[in-house]
Amino acid sequence: MMLTESLRDPFTHIFADFGDIEVKSAPARELTPELNPALRARRTTADRVRSALMALTGGAGTVIAHEEKAWASITFSGTRHEVVLEFCGAEAVAHGEELIERLPDHEFTIPGQLVADATITSVDHRFGAMERLEVTAVLLLLEDG
Repeated sequence: MMLTESLRDPFTHIFADFGDIEVKSAPARELTPELNPALRARRTTADRVRSALMALTGGAGTVIAHEEKAWASITFSGTRHEVVLEFCGAEAVAHGEELIERLPDHEFTIPGQLVADATITSVDHRFGAMERLEVTAVLLLLEDG
C-alpha cells in the first residue's frame, strides 16, 4: 500500500455503509426484559416478602402498602417489613382470615434471610354490600450468615 492511498480520504469511514460494520453488543431490541429474561430486574428482599405473603393468601389479596426499615444490633442486622394487604369480597376475605391464622407459625423460605418474627398488628374488617378486610402484617428479618 502506498502512502498516498492511506491518506486519500481520512473520513471515508464516516460515510461508509453502516450495515457492513460488525456490532459486538446486542441490538437494542434484545435489551428489553420481555425479550431477554436474563436482563430482568433483580428481585429484592421486599419483593420476596410480598411474594411470600401473596402465596400464603393464595393470591387473593392486594398489597396496598409496604414499608421497609433497616435495623441492627450488636449481634444481628436485618430489616423490618410492614405490609398492608386488602381483601375485597367474601371469598378473598376468607383467604385473608386464613392469613391471620397461619402467619405466626408459617415457615418462610427467603434466600439469605431468616424470619425471626411474623405478626399481625392490625385488622380492619368491614361488612356490607362489599365485604372488605385490611390486614397489617409485620415481619422481622435477620440476615443469614
